[in-house]
Amino acid sequence: MKTSQFTRASRAWLAGAALAVLTPVAAQAATQIQVWHTLTGVNKSEFEKLVKQYNKEQSGVEVTLRAFASETALKQEADAAIRAKHAPNLMQLADNHSPEVVAERAAIKPLYELLAKYPIKDAKWYLPATTEFVHDAKGHLLAFPWMAEIPLMFYNIDDYKKAGLDPNQPARTWADLQTQVLKVRDQAHVDCSFATSQDVMVHIENLAPVNNQALTSNENGLSASRAAPTMEFDTLYMRHLALMVSWVDSQMYPKHSNDRSSDAAFASGECGILLSGSGAMGDFQAARGLNFGVAPLPYYPQATSSPGRPFVSGAALWATEGHPADQDKATAEFLGWLSKPVIAAEWTQHTGYLPLTEAAFRASDVSYYKRIPGAQAVIASMSGPTPATGRGFRINNYERIQAVFGNALDDAFADKMTPMAALQLAAMQAHTLAGGETAIAHHPAPVHHLVAKKKPVAKK
Repeated sequence: MKTSQFTRASRAWLAGAALAVLTPVAAQAATQIQVWHTLTGVNKSEFEKLVKQYNKEQSGVEVTLRAFASETALKQEADAAIRAKHAPNLMQLADNHSPEVVAERAAIKPLYELLAKYPIKDAKWYLPATTEFVHDAKGHLLAFPWMAEIPLMFYNIDDYKKAGLDPNQPARTWADLQTQVLKVRDQAHVDCSFATSQDVMVHIENLAPVNNQALTSNENGLSASRAAPTMEFDTLYMRHLALMVSWVDSQMYPKHSNDRSSDAAFASGECGILLSGSGAMGDFQAARGLNFGVAPLPYYPQATSSPGRPFVSGAALWATEGHPADQDKATAEFLGWLSKPVIAAEWTQHTGYLPLTEAAFRASDVSYYKRIPGAQAVIASMSGPTPATGRGFRINNYERIQAVFGNALDDAFADKMTPMAALQLAAMQAHTLAGGETAIAHHPAPVHHLVAKKKPVAKK
């Protein structure tokens, strides 16, 4: 006798029900979060490795990375994603020296608001300077300074030895550096004896704090004054830019750029000495055959008896609004994992970005510092109270101002303008772009392309 279709279906349903009773409930799907970034080279690979490790260590959160060729490309895509209500949970943005402006965007969730709901364990910061560039005037932490860096001098140890220089005695003053650059050129026969990346950061922004001077009026724009900070490039700047132009003219200084293109020339061994951001250290460590040391930026004894501390800048991961609570919680958990001493120390050692916490610094492998002469001294120099001149600076519309400064340096190096004329024109243009009579902290103009209306920063 044939079994009816109903009977067969009933048996199948009963069998499935029984199996469901005996089988454990399937694990809940992991909460998905997206992180958009612009890291390249070794830093990109290191971040991908850490995220892969995080996803493997736990099953509750799955982090997906998306890399962009530039911040402009990231912002353009973010505009569309925000409009479509599919914004990434975290995105990397470079320091624009107006973090309050970024925090006022409706698409941005200030980090202190996220961490107030979902605290992370290892939030005891080792270096106050590490986070100051993403703090607001009230001391609130606005973003996660995962890519915090300082400008450094990198030098090729083999070139120093060929030139008869002591690799353990890199120049501390610009006069001494000139002597060393000439020896690297003439005795080690290095055509590119000196180079710079991020010219504005090296020659304009950090010339002031390294020589214990203010970059702008109003305490580098950090005071409560409503007047727009101004820049008056004094004798220090005139002397320095004139010196750099003389180096260019005498072929001591063949490579300079306001991006990071000169980093590759140093990594390949083409250039003997380079001034660039500490975040280049990862690529230098990975470069085959490169033996290098690091030192602080040189200073002028005519301006200060002892060198000051450079600004900490770089980039940070910014959280965004509009996500469900489980994603916000997952985002905080991921940042907490990145803050763990062992993880943060590994990131610092492999990239050159500054350690975030005291525990991260202590967790660093001693052999790491032994491999790179000067690295430990540079990190140690960043500890302790931050001097007033090194706390960072706030200038409205700085993205456009930085381009003005870059053009001024290019014109001076190309002998299109005298150093004095180039700096004076740049100062006037910067003052206009900074807003004239209105202080940046009280009347910020939007500088990011993120599509959103301004909102007041939430009060703690």
